[in-house]
Amino acid sequence: MSVTQQETLGKGAGASSAVRDELLECLQTIALVHDHDVSAEALTAGLPLEAGRLTPGVFPRAATRAGLSARIVKSRLVQLNPALFPTVLLLEPGRACVLVALDLTSRRARVIFPELGEAETEVDLDGLQGSYSGQAIYVRPRFRFDARGPEIRRSASRHWFWGVIRENRRLYRDVIAGSVVINLFAVAMPLFVLNVYDRVVPNHATETLWVLAAGIFVVLCFDLALRLMRNAFVDLAASRADVKLSAAIMSQVLGLRMAARPASTGSFAATLQSFESVRAFIGSATVVGLVDLPFVLLFAGIIALIGPPLVIPVLVGVAFVLLYALAAQGKLHELSETTWRVSAQRNATLVESVSQLETVKALRGESRIQGSWERASAYLSRTAAQLRLVSSSVSSVALWAQHSVAVAVILIGVYLIIDGQLTQGGLIAAYLLSSRAMAPVSQAAALLAQYHQSATALQSLEGVMQLPVERPDGQRFIDRPVIRGDIRFDKVTFRYPDEEQDALCDVSLGIEPGEKVALLGRVGCGKTTLNKLLLGLYAPASGAVRLDDVDIRQFDPIQLRRHIGYVPQDVSLFYGSLRENIVAGGGSEGVEDEALLRAIELSGLEGLVNGHPQGVDLNVGERGQRLSGGQRQAVAIARALVHDPQVLLLDEPSSSMDHSTEEAFKARLKHYAQGKTMVVVTHRTSLLSLVDRIVVIDAGRVVADGPRDKVVEALRKGQIGRAA
Repeated sequence: MSVTQQETLGKGAGASSAVRDELLECLQTIALVHDHDVSAEALTAGLPLEAGRLTPGVFPRAATRAGLSARIVKSRLVQLNPALFPTVLLLEPGRACVLVALDLTSRRARVIFPELGEAETEVDLDGLQGSYSGQAIYVRPRFRFDARGPEIRRSASRHWFWGVIRENRRLYRDVIAGSVVINLFAVAMPLFVLNVYDRVVPNHATETLWVLAAGIFVVLCFDLALRLMRNAFVDLAASRADVKLSAAIMSQVLGLRMAARPASTGSFAATLQSFESVRAFIGSATVVGLVDLPFVLLFAGIIALIGPPLVIPVLVGVAFVLLYALAAQGKLHELSETTWRVSAQRNATLVESVSQLETVKALRGESRIQGSWERASAYLSRTAAQLRLVSSSVSSVALWAQHSVAVAVILIGVYLIIDGQLTQGGLIAAYLLSSRAMAPVSQAAALLAQYHQSATALQSLEGVMQLPVERPDGQRFIDRPVIRGDIRFDKVTFRYPDEEQDALCDVSLGIEPGEKVALLGRVGCGKTTLNKLLLGLYAPASGAVRLDDVDIRQFDPIQLRRHIGYVPQDVSLFYGSLRENIVAGGGSEGVEDEALLRAIELSGLEGLVNGHPQGVDLNVGERGQRLSGGQRQAVAIARALVHDPQVLLLDEPSSSMDHSTEEAFKARLKHYAQGKTMVVVTHRTSLLSLVDRIVVIDAGRVVADGPRDKVVEALRKGQIGRAA
């Protein structure tokens, strides 16, 4: 490796060397104690790590993958529950160990330090206490149901949405308790006014006035404090739910099986973005208005005690608002669903046109896309206007009813005062209570439109969360940290979703460890499909794909792809640096600088890295648009080789290279691939020098298979026909 290249690499944000993850090793140790042997990759794949290491906050999610449950507790070392040992101790600074046993009599403890493997060590309890951070993680195995214990109904606690909401039930309990007290305090002001007008003013009892004023001021202060606390609790519960729900949705998206992937990326993105309306609804302070609804009866009862005829307008107003709101529900639901569908369609047009803007301009397709956008926008505008009209009508009718009820109470109250059945203080108190009684009804009516939008979004998200994933909960995979590279396709038949013809039909093919094979055939004959099946991106409809005599469906998808270096035909890069794109699949193990440098050299990127002042920190732009086609392909090759996989799948790996670059790449690859299994999909005869065997595919069937020179000669003479 050249000195210049090493210096350029060093200009990055520090060395990207492997780091020791003590917390992860502790989890693996406890998993082994409970007979759950899980690889580090399987535990951490797809989780948000910090500096390549597991964090206490993410620990429970990793434990779930091992069939364990975990809970972080704050406790003194001597107060930890021995029945829950072994447990993970969080040490200072940022370290961890497994506590196996405590002996308070001898002041000794048995622990397992990650750096010592699985060996137990006896340490002094006082010394351990000195490095203990005060937090521990209880880890216990989950009970696993089998087919003999059928599920009667889905538990709400395990639902992706309601389960998270249920976790915050204590906060919502406090919100309800606070709302009860706030509504009881609401009675204080009308009673204060009633006593002032009926007792203080006629008798000039100023001392009583000050006592009453002091009392009502104390009540108002408590009311303010409770309202602030209630809003804070609602926001806290919503923020907690938001973090977990957002993580669950993203995890579901990244874990989707390719066969279940929606056809439109833009529409799918709109579905995920609709979670914003759900977030706004559960985090809205007006939701607590629903808690106030039962207290309408309390306020109506007090009004009835003051003057029975005064409660009639209140009951009529409440019934009228509720009936109107219920009548508008059907229209609100229909308009909310239509608005969501049109918005998703318009967003799909936007994403597709922006992602392919260069193609749109080259083909002069602006007019068609602009027309589609404007038609969708016009329809969305009309539908949204109708939705706002119906929604505002509910709020407006509720406000009109509230004022009408107040006027009716005053009219009836005046006649009652004339007849001597009511005092002026009683009328004012009844007026205040009528407004207080109608307020929760008005708030509930105003929430209807927001509810239907959120319900529509939640329903669409429910569909996403029910899609099949590659790593379903409860499924255990085999652990194969090392493979030989023996590949077998056994009578494999496969058809892509929504297609009418099979992409592969009864394909049987064997590739020995270390063998180099080229797949040839016409466009669309199924060559790339074989690679996708071997990667586990799709599952065959019939037959089996085996790696080292094991069906790949038994492999953890993360570990399977760790063993396979894949260069796709269509290279996709992510926004970020060269380093980030090359080590994109590094996971928890990190990537040594030596491996990174080797991958850069093998792919032919060293010229770019050495010649640019930013080196491996060069930003490639979105989709790698700041690089040429050949450079993007070199990055794809580098990230396929950086983890030194045993199997190489190369799909047109040199299609964007010039002749000299291709020849240099072939020379490096031929030396590197010794002892590795390599499958090359190509239409370029220049790459055939890398292989010893050629398989010809046509219409999803193998039509020829043999040594390279014999198959090339047969192709030249036209002796290999098309599939029947």
